[in-house]
Order: sequence, then structure tokens, then C-alpha cells
Amino acid sequence: MTTETTGTSRYAQQLTARVRAFDARRPWMWDTAVTATWTVAALVDASGGWRNTAHAPSLPAWLVVTLSLALSVPLFWRRRHPLAALTVMACAALVSSVSGAFLQAAYLQMLPVYHLALSRPPRTLLWSLALIAPPLITGALRFRADSWDQHVVPTLWAYALVALLGIAVRSRRDERTHEVRLAATAERTRIAREMHDIIGHNLAVITGLADGGRYAAAKNPERAAQALDAIGTTSRQALAELRRLLSVLHEDDETATRTPQPTLTDLEPLIEGVRSAGLPVHADLPATAPALSAGAQLTVHRVLQEALTNTLKHAGTGAKATVRLSYGPGTLDLLVTDTGTGTPHLPPPPGTGRGITGMRERAARYDGTLESGPLPAGGWRVRLSIPLEDSPS
Repeated sequence: MTTETTGTSRYAQQLTARVRAFDARRPWMWDTAVTATWTVAALVDASGGWRNTAHAPSLPAWLVVTLSLALSVPLFWRRRHPLAALTVMACAALVSSVSGAFLQAAYLQMLPVYHLALSRPPRTLLWSLALIAPPLITGALRFRADSWDQHVVPTLWAYALVALLGIAVRSRRDERTHEVRLAATAERTRIAREMHDIIGHNLAVITGLADGGRYAAAKNPERAAQALDAIGTTSRQALAELRRLLSVLHEDDETATRTPQPTLTDLEPLIEGVRSAGLPVHADLPATAPALSAGAQLTVHRVLQEALTNTLKHAGTGAKATVRLSYGPGTLDLLVTDTGTGTPHLPPPPGTGRGITGMRERAARYDGTLESGPLPAGGWRVRLSIPLEDSPS
């Protein structure tokens, strides 16, 4: 698809969205325009053209005009009260058939039928058919000069096609609504996971810094001041990340995709922040970043963040961590181990989607795997494997 075609399609979608939004704000304007258009058409036919199909062309003009108005003016309420509008129009159609006028405006009954199929339960279509059928049958029985199917079959075909169109549009609309709800749920889950990672990690770092600063306050005020500076820096970074994440809620998709997200180049600052919180971390990171999409790089960053946060929380005093990032033929491997002896890194309760479960879901999104569990000699291990790509996104 060319850029010009994509631009045209996007413009058409935007124009359609604006028209729908305008109609939602001022529905009476569209209803008035539709009603006026068809009323004028009905009155033009009532000025003489109706006699071409009438069986009683000598009917008084006032009756034809009245029937024409009764078949067109109710269209103003076709969206809000389609069954009531159809009832009034069906009564006018019955008089038209009994009198022999056979006004073509009777086909305007299909508009309320469409809105019934679009917005009302399916059983309402049976009521609409019960309203439309009597004028057809009455006209066919009263004027038998022509074949009965000339009065009945065309209208029934029109009814069936309009009803099917309304049902199809309704199904498509419901499908779009369902897709929007699924997308909203997925976005809420993504934001919740990001907030969990950001808040959980930075609070763990701040807690470590605060504990270290408290112990150093009495003996080494300078070290305590450094801890307070680090707490301020970490807090500002956490607030900046949260603002960036929450700003996505007020942006369109195109803007959101341009919002900077952590990448593999941000792993070293992440590790330095954990070191400043008091956890010794030995890192073995490659000099060049592998070919990985932005989303997959974010996954690596968040998994490392979660693993080190768990070490800060659960590994206990004196624990050390090791981070090794490597990539070979077609695969990136991230290995995080610690020497902790504290409480196990337990997964969250079922259904929460946080912690280890959240890391595993992130890995699966990019066809990766995540293994997590205790080491034989003590401590904990987290290993992430993600397939490499031909080129970065």
C-alpha cells in the first residue's frame, strides 16, 4: 500500500469519525435533513407522478398530500422511536392501498425497519413485518387486475434486504465495540504491569537507600547525605517514568508509539541504581546491543528490573547479584542470579498478573521463555530467552 493510499484512507477514517461525532452531538440536524429530503420527494410525487402507479388516479389532492406527509414526516423519529414511526407510516400505507393510490412513498417504511434491526431486539422485526404486511395483502386482494406478486413480492424483498443490512451493520458495530473493550482491557493490563515494575523497583531502591542512610547517619553524615541525594534522584526518575506512562492515556496511538521507552542501553543505569541501594551487582553486558525490537528491549529491561527488585526485597543481608546478558545465533539470553538466603521469590496469587507471572507473560509476548527458581547451592535464578530479529524496529 502506497503512502498516498494510506493517507487517503486515514483522512477518510478521520472524516467519518468527525461526522459521527457531530451526529452524536446534534442528531436532530441529520434527522431533519433526512426527513426534509424525503418529504420533498414525496410531495413532488404527490403533485402528479403518483398517478402512474395508482389504481384510482382521481383521488382528491388533499388526501394524496396528507398520505405523503404521513409517510415521510415520521422519519424524524425513526432513530429514537422506530417502531412508533413505522406504526404511523403503516397506517398511512394501509389507507394508500385501500384507496388505490399506491404511493411510492410507502417504501420509506424501510428506513424505520433498518433502525429496528440496528438497535432493537430481533423479535421486534416480527412486529415490523406484522405492520407492513396488512397494506400489501389488502391492496393485492382489493385490486386484482394485476398479479398479486406485483404488490407483495417487491416490498417483501426490500424488507428482507433492509433487515439483513441492519443486522449486518449491528453485528459489525458490536464486533468493533468488543474489540475496543478488549483493547482497553489489554491497555489497562499493560499500564498496571508497567506501574508495578516502576513503583515496585524504585520503592525497593529507595527503601535500601533509606535503610543505609539511617545506619550511616550516626557515624558517617556524608554517606547519609549521599543516600538522601540518591533517594531524591530515584524518586524524580520514578515520577518521570510514571508521568510518561500515564501521558499515554491522553495521547493517540501515533503519539504513544513515539514516547521513549527503556531499551538495552538503559540496563547499566538500572544496575547502578540498584548498586546505590546497597546491593552489590556484578554485570556482564555486551558492548553492542543486539537486533531487537523496541518492545522486546523493554521486556528485557523490565525483567531485569523485576529480578533485581525481588533480590532487594527477598535476598536478605549480604546478598550479591550477578547479571549476564549474552546473545548467540538467533537468541538473546539474560541470566540474573543472587546469593540470597532470605524468603523465597514466591509468585503472586493466581489472577494478579504481577511479579514472576508478569515477567513470564512479557517473555511469551515476544515468543520468549522465562525460567525462575532456586539454585541448588542457595540463592535464586531468573533466565530470559528471546529470539533475535533481523533488524531492530
